[in-house]
This record gives sequence, C-alpha cells and structure tokens, in this order.
Amino acid sequence: MDDIKKYARVTQKVIIYNDDGQILTLRRSVTAPTYSLNWDFPGGNLDYGEDMKQGIIREAAEEAGVILNEKDLCAFDAVSGFSESNDFWVTICYKAHVNISKVTLSYEHDDFKWVKPDEFLNLSAAVRNKKFVEKFKNLHAEI
Repeated sequence: MDDIKKYARVTQKVIIYNDDGQILTLRRSVTAPTYSLNWDFPGGNLDYGEDMKQGIIREAAEEAGVILNEKDLCAFDAVSGFSESNDFWVTICYKAHVNISKVTLSYEHDDFKWVKPDEFLNLSAAVRNKKFVEKFKNLHAEI
C-alpha cells in the first residue's frame, strides 16, 4: 500500500467584469513562484475550513482591492489537474459584475488592465485561465 498521503488542493479564481464587457486581469510579478509575468485573475488557495465564497471575496480584496458581495458571485466552471510539482489541484472559477474604477494591487502583482475577453486570450496566461475565459465568453455572448 502506498504510504504517500494523497490530497487535492483547492484554488479559486474570479473573472471580474464591468458594464463595458471588459474583464480585470492582473499581471503576476517577476517574483511569483509560478507563471511569473503572466496575466491572471484575482484568486488563490482556499484555506482549510474556509467558506468558498468568503475565500474568493478575501482573495479579490487582498490582490486587487476589489470588494465583492456574495450575491454578486456566481461559480460557473471548475477544472482539475496536476501541477508541475505533481500536486493535484481543483480550481473553481467565479464571475462577478462590478462597477468600480479603482484597483489596488498587492505585492503579488505588478500591473493590471481591463480587457475584452478576446484580448485576454492573446495575452500570456495559464491555459486554465484561457479555458475559463472561453467558457465566460460562451455564457456572455453579448460581450
């Protein structure tokens, strides 16, 4: 029997979009442990015992200074797979419509911009994030 304890890490992302159909993307800093200088969305690991929605609300506030409300969040996709270090993870993706203009970055990111979903697909970004944007586009064909 295998003595290695197996578990899944749970991470979350949120696609924040505005009235103009643009989505908020953050660039990971050069010191990021993975995907440095790639474009990303607010999100991160769900803490042990943490409520899912409270977790993504916390991450959006920490990473972008964006305050989300539970009622504005909608989980719309999830993917799973193995990381480069062979950890198994599950990522849940939410969407949230906001009316904000101010973004305050944490140390984890060095730039941000609002882009149309098709523009995001041309940026340097993780494959899972591009898949989330494709699904988001299908749900919001009018954007």
